[in-house]
Amino acid sequence: MSAVPVQASPQVPVAAAGGLSAWAGNILVVTARPGQESADLGGTLYAFRRGGARLGLLCLTRGEASPLNSTRGGRLEAVRPWEVQLAACVLGVSSVAVASYPAGRLRWYPSSELAERVRRAIRQHCADLLVVIDPQTGDPDDAAVAMAACAAARRAGVPVMACLGPDGRSPWVIDLGAEAPIARAIQKSAAAAHASQSEGLPELTRRIDLLGRREYLRWLESPVRGSSRELHRAAIPPARAADRLFARVR
Repeated sequence: MSAVPVQASPQVPVAAAGGLSAWAGNILVVTARPGQESADLGGTLYAFRRGGARLGLLCLTRGEASPLNSTRGGRLEAVRPWEVQLAACVLGVSSVAVASYPAGRLRWYPSSELAERVRRAIRQHCADLLVVIDPQTGDPDDAAVAMAACAAARRAGVPVMACLGPDGRSPWVIDLGAEAPIARAIQKSAAAAHASQSEGLPELTRRIDLLGRREYLRWLESPVRGSSRELHRAAIPPARAADRLFARVR
């Protein structure tokens, strides 16, 4: 794996993120369970969508291991896949797939099996970029997802970007700028779509309110010149395209 070294503090205003659509027109988000696309990735997905990218989502479990259940006896494995569809509509995610691996136990599955599921989703979505939750800040299921995504991405020749929490050490910063209030409002609306988790919504809303205008990311698999998925929308090398998306602040 490779990551951009932490030196400067790069920032990408949302208004300048249009370069993303030329470099990664199709982005596949891979999560361990429903809800993470809103609670953990909502701001980042807003920026990517605002930049013109088409978003797809793959959840590897149905999230049935959650300790919260506001459905009065409803089965989470039946309810949460529908909730993530609603949240995806709020976030502008165009396609959603939910696999049925057991929640909380992804780390016990062979990484090759999970990677093959991710690789199928890459083909179906024609993904130019994968986005996951950073394994350093997530739980063991998130680490299993990141490992599988990186293995699948190496075979497909696409890069992988990880989103960190606000306390994570990050070489890249997306600055939402003046659009931060809109981005956070959309993120909270998407989180509220997960009605089965409504007991935790007040605390989640407070956490989102503290996020401010920045999103923090790093490469797990960085763009490589000459990969099997060359840029098909713009005649610029991957390294230059990455510089265009993540312009360093001198």
